[in-house]
Amino acid sequence: MRTRLPLTLAAGVAGLMLAAAVQADHHGEMKQDIVATAVEAGQFTTLVAAIEAAGLVETLQGEGPFTVFAPTDEAFAALPEGTVETLLLPENQAQLQAILTYHVVPGSVMAEQAMSLDSATTVQGQDLTITTDYGKVMIDEATVIQADIEASNGVIHVIDAVLMPE
Repeated sequence: MRTRLPLTLAAGVAGLMLAAAVQADHHGEMKQDIVATAVEAGQFTTLVAAIEAAGLVETLQGEGPFTVFAPTDEAFAALPEGTVETLLLPENQAQLQAILTYHVVPGSVMAEQAMSLDSATTVQGQDLTITTDYGKVMIDEATVIQADIEASNGVIHVIDAVLMPE
């Protein structure tokens, strides 16, 4: 199952990338915000489309810091058929916001710190369960497959499943 970016979203994403390219720290190194970092990574097309549909782009471009547990396109594709399309409908925006904010923890939690935690409270309000098993970090039922992708306003940890609040 593939989700295509609408033309308006693609134009917005290009604008985000251009805006992020203008941001540079005092060393001339570019550190993009969470949304631009996700766009550039290329493996979060569905997540970025969902962030846009949920009206959360400005929030995740904000000051932060935020820790985002970011499901890959493959993680979204593993959901039951039609789930993503249904969630992207305007009438389901509140449900989509709840799911996406369940993937965000306030503050910048690096992997080393996360490994010492049992749980973390999400922006959505519920707690994520954090476990470590044989060197792998699990967030609820998802495995962190890449950690500590730093952004100007937080950090992204790539996960292999979409987290669902209760």
